[in-house]
Amino acid sequence: MGTEPESALDLLWKEYGEPFSAFDELTLARWLAQTLGQLEGRAWRLSHPLIGAYRLAAQLAHERQTWLKRLATPPLAYAEAACCRAPFLPLLTRDVRDAGLICQHCNGTLVPFDEIPRPARDELGRWAQRYAAVHAVAHWDDRQRRAAGDYDLAFDKAAEEAEQLLAQAGHLAVRLLDHYPAVIWEDQDECLEVRPEDVRL
Repeated sequence: MGTEPESALDLLWKEYGEPFSAFDELTLARWLAQTLGQLEGRAWRLSHPLIGAYRLAAQLAHERQTWLKRLATPPLAYAEAACCRAPFLPLLTRDVRDAGLICQHCNGTLVPFDEIPRPARDELGRWAQRYAAVHAVAHWDDRQRRAAGDYDLAFDKAAEEAEQLLAQAGHLAVRLLDHYPAVIWEDQDECLEVRPEDVRL
């Protein structure tokens, strides 16, 4: 069975990650630990350039199992993630009810939804439920589109609502800082054509 060819975006991200590939193990570990210190205490957009760079380095470190080698000590605020033993850095996405908070190192579930502390969990549950209904418009079948009358209008309205809901996610991520040293939140929706620059806090 053949593998699918890499997309243009995959190739671009591979190019972005080349400088990190040249890092030796110790340099990579120190860069990650230092960057975690810069991330601490804030909620960050997923689209932020620093987060993009961190994600590239973190993926490489996961492949190399850098954190398991204990070459550098992360800031004390970051506990060890149970999923991959890397520092605890969660990502909040619209799928939080199903996937929980996602680990930025291994992309596994870092915090299952039912383990998110209350009242943050209750707020996130209500938010995710509202978001799911809005996001679903992008995936309506032909019958649903016909029933809506003007699908383009319904799509545009859903995109505007998604922009507002994603901005709310930014505020909810800030509240999660009561429990986690830093939080990353998803600030775009490709299905509804919402870009990071459309989401204003």
